[in-house]
Amino acid sequence: MDDIQEGKDFSFPKEEERILAFWSEIDAFKTQLKLTEGKPEYIFYDGPPFATGLPHYGHILAGTIKDVVTRHQTMRGHHVTRRFGWDCHGLPVEYEIDTTYNIKSRQDVLDMGIDKYNGLCQSIVTKYVKEWEQVVTRTGRWIDFQNDYKTMDLAFMESVWWVFGRLFEKGLVYRGFKVMPYSTGCKTPLSNFEAGLNYKDVPDPAVMVSFPVVDDSDGAALVAWTTTPWTLPSNLALCVNPNLTYVKVRESVSKAVYIVAESRLSQLPGSKSSKVIEKFPGSKLKGLRYVPLFEYFSECSDVAFRVVADNYVTEDSGTGVVHCAPAFGEDDYRVCVENGIIKKGDDLVVAVDGEGRFKEKVTDFAGRYVKDVDKEIVSTVKARRLVSTGTITHSYPFCWRSETPLIYMAVPSWFVAVEKIKDQLLECNKQTYWVPDYVKEKRFHNWLENARDWVISRSRFWGTPLPIWVSEDGLETVVMDSVEKLEKLSGTKVTDLHRHNIDHITIPSSRGSQYGVLRRVDDVFDCWFESGSMPYAYIHYPFENVELFEKNFPGHFIAEGLDQTRGWFYTLMVLSTALFGKPAFRNLICNGLVLAEDGKKMSKRLKNYPSPMEVIGDYGADALRLYLINSPVVRAEPLRFKKEGVYSVVKDVFLPWYNAYRFLIQNAKRLEVEGLAPFSPLDVAALLKSSNVLDQWINSATGSLVSFVRQEMDAYRLYTVVPYLLKFIDNLTNIYVRFNRKRLKGRTGEEDCRVSLSTLYHVLLTTCKAMAPFTPFFTEVLYQNLRKVSDGSEESIHYCSFPSTTGQRDERIEQSVTRMMTVIDLARNIRERHNKPLKSPLKEMVVVHPDNDFLEDITGKLKEYVMEEMNVKSVVPCNDQLKYASLRAEPNFSVLGKRLGRNMGVVAKKVKEMSLDDFLAFEKSGEVVISGHSLKLSDIKVVRQFKRPDNVSENEIDAAGDGDVLVILDLRADESLFEAGLAREVVNRIQKLRKKAGLEPTDLVEVFIKPHDADKESLEKILNSQVQYITDALGSPLLPHTLASPKAVIVCQEEYTDVCGKSFAISIAKHTVVFGDTLIAAACSGNEEHAEAIRVYLLSRDLPRLKYEVQSGNGKIKVDCLDSYPPVELQVGKHFFLNVGESYLSTA
Repeated sequence: MDDIQEGKDFSFPKEEERILAFWSEIDAFKTQLKLTEGKPEYIFYDGPPFATGLPHYGHILAGTIKDVVTRHQTMRGHHVTRRFGWDCHGLPVEYEIDTTYNIKSRQDVLDMGIDKYNGLCQSIVTKYVKEWEQVVTRTGRWIDFQNDYKTMDLAFMESVWWVFGRLFEKGLVYRGFKVMPYSTGCKTPLSNFEAGLNYKDVPDPAVMVSFPVVDDSDGAALVAWTTTPWTLPSNLALCVNPNLTYVKVRESVSKAVYIVAESRLSQLPGSKSSKVIEKFPGSKLKGLRYVPLFEYFSECSDVAFRVVADNYVTEDSGTGVVHCAPAFGEDDYRVCVENGIIKKGDDLVVAVDGEGRFKEKVTDFAGRYVKDVDKEIVSTVKARRLVSTGTITHSYPFCWRSETPLIYMAVPSWFVAVEKIKDQLLECNKQTYWVPDYVKEKRFHNWLENARDWVISRSRFWGTPLPIWVSEDGLETVVMDSVEKLEKLSGTKVTDLHRHNIDHITIPSSRGSQYGVLRRVDDVFDCWFESGSMPYAYIHYPFENVELFEKNFPGHFIAEGLDQTRGWFYTLMVLSTALFGKPAFRNLICNGLVLAEDGKKMSKRLKNYPSPMEVIGDYGADALRLYLINSPVVRAEPLRFKKEGVYSVVKDVFLPWYNAYRFLIQNAKRLEVEGLAPFSPLDVAALLKSSNVLDQWINSATGSLVSFVRQEMDAYRLYTVVPYLLKFIDNLTNIYVRFNRKRLKGRTGEEDCRVSLSTLYHVLLTTCKAMAPFTPFFTEVLYQNLRKVSDGSEESIHYCSFPSTTGQRDERIEQSVTRMMTVIDLARNIRERHNKPLKSPLKEMVVVHPDNDFLEDITGKLKEYVMEEMNVKSVVPCNDQLKYASLRAEPNFSVLGKRLGRNMGVVAKKVKEMSLDDFLAFEKSGEVVISGHSLKLSDIKVVRQFKRPDNVSENEIDAAGDGDVLVILDLRADESLFEAGLAREVVNRIQKLRKKAGLEPTDLVEVFIKPHDADKESLEKILNSQVQYITDALGSPLLPHTLASPKAVIVCQEEYTDVCGKSFAISIAKHTVVFGDTLIAAACSGNEEHAEAIRVYLLSRDLPRLKYEVQSGNGKIKVDCLDSYPPVELQVGKHFFLNVGESYLSTA
């Protein structure tokens, strides 16, 4: 394995760029797809974005979710096709062309030519494709851009036609009316998006009009309020709220009797002096008939001119009575259909033409522009029924193109009859799995439950044309569900389905030539219909890939934002239910909105967020991926994006992970530096038999990590994985690596060193494989180095299978190690409280816990780790909770509060009153009934309060607990501990000096100490008594300064004064060969010149290489390279030593 950098020098972004180049070189994504061919398919649908804008964090978030899931499923043994898709049609494209070319009206497009207009639209569809590919690729997402799908492709559009054809066959398509924002200046309906582009504050008339109730005993009239008098001639109904209270009042002057909502009575002229005759709920008014204001629609009298009720009527304005003109209001149209005043699908008489002028039906105002006759209509009403008139200034939408006021008008449209299949939709929704589930159960369910028929047509140009050909008399309709059918019926070759290529195509009437020809209707599909058809159209079903589709439908997985509950998720569900009686997908992850740090929407204009590429350039894509995945946004909640949060991921996850990996590499390389055989990881099966408790623990913990990731990914809960990983990495570095330093550094023998290094190797390799879908770059960096010592490994980590759990998990040892860390943390807290640094040894720690298995572990297998970490001389177990603590019970409010509600206070009081016997009996049985409520162990907390022995102060013995385990430390000074404390202080100074000198663990150095004269005798005595600890801690003996060779290269040295009352100097020098001078001379037959030549030669040798040669020669080396001198065989430990330490230990 190659040497690696320190964590502070490791550039995550640069390494990611290197990995991108590597993936490109080996064609990694395509190779992965090829390697998984023939495996079970995992079908993923990628919702198509528009390429007319640049990708933002919302796209990166959804893309990351999709990439994590699809990478994971590939590693789980699936073939996962991932094709990028582009939404090419619709308003965003047309809007950009209209603004660029100053197109103001529908006629402008016709004058330009639909062919030229569509050509301009097509030219910008792929405007930012390269930028998209760059950003998506840089984030680490693997998806096929070369084999992408576009909604403007012939194959895609043909499948859309097929979908529509099946719906038509099933009787789920009809022509009706949709009330839409309408521009009289451009003579075209607008989308809601366009309608919101240009609001202005304008004055409009505000009038109250009376509608006499037929056969009312008091001669009462309902009073309605409106700001659009021009709609009054088309009035067909009045609407009230059934749940509001209404009053019948008599006006004191005119004696007129009016009916209005009680809460709006104050708005009625003369209301203060009016007398209330009667009060009643709005529901009582439903069905009353009234005298129409105008006679233009008298033919509708049988069903119209009556009162209906609906909750859309509010009491925040008007009179609580709304006049309904179904041709000019969305709610007006809906309530009139629901109450049988008009019929859905029938021709609706719209009294206004495309230019906003009244038709002949409104005889008094025919040919006049509606907004121009408001005053005249008010004058006409004044003579008949006007209650009051005034002016209101309000915000009103204007056409962004023509600057004319918009009107809302019923436009002929094509509908999918969603309401017919509502029950099926609700049933299909039950068959899907969502994360989070509340979006499915509440938001989406409610949307389906209140679903209305879906308008799928748009009066536009750039889109998939509706495949409907209609005869001139309207009696014959033919729907094309394929290109072949159109070619066959028309006799015309078709190569493109856009309007300019098919609008001219006619079809002969099946009734004979005398009936003329059928022509296509003008409309195109709403682009949501196209995206809802994506599961079929992206693979050109049913014209191709029939087996692939039918074996794997519904698709396995989709993911998009919360806004898609009323968009793509909905259209997918409607079309699949209508076509097949199935949902389109099985599993769905719904993400929330990524906001700027201040909680506002991200805005390019405000520049209130850092660009994605800036963040990736600073911290890397993996850090951004984990930051997003680990946030509330994956649970459909909003995320306030903070760049600092991405840095925290680097700091808290990647650097500790990298440092554990770096420690492995350093110590694996150390074996070679020391002349031992290169590192080769031992077999996993052998490692699972290790007797070392921390090996057993980390192997079990790694198995738990793999099981957890598998379990959570099966449940599509991505957001739970990162916290678990964070804890695992923390445990790996702060428990396994930290507590195993001696073993990993070879200080417990080569065999034990190789076992611990191999264990760490396999843990890191397994972790990388489990986390590869989440952090594809970082895991690849580590894997490419780790695989160099593993035969038969895959070329990329992303070709590997997801790891299986090896061996049995040992839950007991996992729990014991967790508790051990709790014990250490509690003991550390006690030390900090009393200002007792870890370097100061303490005599005794008592661990109190009722679980004998744990006590056996903490004072057996784990004892040495606790003693060394906390620097205590003994650990004493105690299972008698009452010896050192008093117990009392506390209710677990966070658990019980929601369950008990108002009974919480009574139960809490009785829990706190539990006696010791009550509590011990409860602990034994695991259940107790209090005030009729059954409480389990999780409902009641044990509070253990330390009971200090008599005549002992807090400064002498203190304790800390967490409700589970109690730790007691004896803090009293003990002279016998002084020597151990001083030894720790010396080691601490040496380690800091090594770090200050920039030394690596693999650097071959020796440490010398020179006590000040006054401390010489006492310090040497103390250090001699602690020689084993010092040698273990340093990995080599601490040497007297008198042994330093005059030829030694001093790396660093420093003076220390008053360390536990002692002063000394430390020197660190490079290893140097030491000679047994008389023996070398003897080996040279007494030839001193020959002996000196050998000394010079050995001193010039590279020590690691010399050590390797010595070990290869079983401790011997032959010097036969000196001219004029015969060969001499030398033995290490006799004729020479590889360093001063070895020489020193040989005589000690």
